[in-house]
Amino acid sequence: MVHVSMTVNGRNVSAEIDPRTLLVQFLRDTLRLTGTHVGCDTSQCGACTVHVDGAAIKSCTTLAISCNGSTVTTIEGLAKAGKLHPMQQAFQDNHGLQCGFCTPGMIMASVDMVNRCGPDLDEATIRHELEGNICRCTGYHNIVRSVAQGAREMGAAATAQAAE
Repeated sequence: MVHVSMTVNGRNVSAEIDPRTLLVQFLRDTLRLTGTHVGCDTSQCGACTVHVDGAAIKSCTTLAISCNGSTVTTIEGLAKAGKLHPMQQAFQDNHGLQCGFCTPGMIMASVDMVNRCGPDLDEATIRHELEGNICRCTGYHNIVRSVAQGAREMGAAATAQAAE
C-alpha cells in the first residue's frame, strides 16, 4: 500500500491505496465520484477524461499515485455554487448527448480544448480536437454545436471577469 494525497474538486483527499490503482478507480471507488466513466480501459474512448493540474488526461490509464500532490477536477467539480459550467449548460441547451455515457468526458475534453485553443473555434477544429472522445449514439452534430456555444460563453465569461 502507498499513501496518496491530492486536491479533488477543491477538496484535499488522501488514502492508502494499492500502487496499481488507476486514477479512475480512485475517483469512482474510493471517492465515490462516479461521473467519470470507464468505457474502454485503453484510453481510446475518452469517457474517463478529467483534468490534472489544469490539463485533460485519460484517467483509465493513469496511476493514482502519479497524481500525488496534484489538483484534479472531475465533471462534478465544474459546476460552482449550484450553477452549471458554461460548457455543461451548452451541452444541455443543444442536446449534446443521447445516452449521456460519454458526456462527462466530452465536456472535460471540451473545456480543455477551449483553455488551450481559445474560444473562437470552428467546426473543423472542434471535430479534430474531439477525436480522442467517442460517442456511440450520435453523429456529433449536437456535440459540435454544444462545444461551439460553450466556447463562446467561456470566452465571454473570461472577458467579463478580466474587466472586473
